[in-house]
Amino acid sequence: MPISPNQGSTGGGTTVTITGTNLTGTSAVHFGTKLATITSVTPTAVSAVSPSGSGTVGVTVTTPGGTSNPISFFYVGAPFKSGLSDSSGATAGGNTITINGTGLSTATSVAFGGNSAVPTIVSDSQISVVVPAGAAAGPVGVSVTTAGGTNNGLTYTYIDAPTVIAIDPPAGPTSGGTAVTITGTNLATTDQVTFAGVPAPFTVINATTVSAVTPPGTAGPVDVTVTNPAGTATDAGAFTYTAAPGI
Repeated sequence: MPISPNQGSTGGGTTVTITGTNLTGTSAVHFGTKLATITSVTPTAVSAVSPSGSGTVGVTVTTPGGTSNPISFFYVGAPFKSGLSDSSGATAGGNTITINGTGLSTATSVAFGGNSAVPTIVSDSQISVVVPAGAAAGPVGVSVTTAGGTNNGLTYTYIDAPTVIAIDPPAGPTSGGTAVTITGTNLATTDQVTFAGVPAPFTVINATTVSAVTPPGTAGPVDVTVTNPAGTATDAGAFTYTAAPGI
């Protein structure tokens, strides 16, 4: 006599279906010693809502003909999430992150704000999920739903890709050391600035401004790139290295 699902939250509330024979007239379904709420009865199936409980209990069905042998039902605690491998990414989604914690082996969905995705189970302590697209840039709550319930408490931030509008000043010596101001959009989460592919030290001023110091370079125009977790913006030939005069 199988039961489906055979596991559910310690808080109860899981609707299960017990299949078998001669179930007409079912008067009681017990989970261990606790009585469940019966929702439907047919000759071959009984549906009931599990009471609260813990551990593994035997489920029995009582009819005018007697009480069945017990079948196992497993109570599962709510999941606990300890962290995300990445806490931000592009608003378009599509990147894969891992979620660490406990009680994750029965995870069925992960919600990022109002959008959900189906996770891949790695182990009881880890799942991976492809982040769905976000409605807009900004932070959203992350919740994991398992057979034991739903757990919230983590935050993921959707980020738009940066743009570069201007570089000031637009030129400096090949020796480097020129302080430049980069203006654009979505610059608050900048994690790299390069001149001709060479990383430059930088400071984020605000969402539209980044200050950087040019590294040494070769005479001529070079591309300036700004990168954040959502992508990279390139301003082709935006800065020109000038050679020192020779006498």
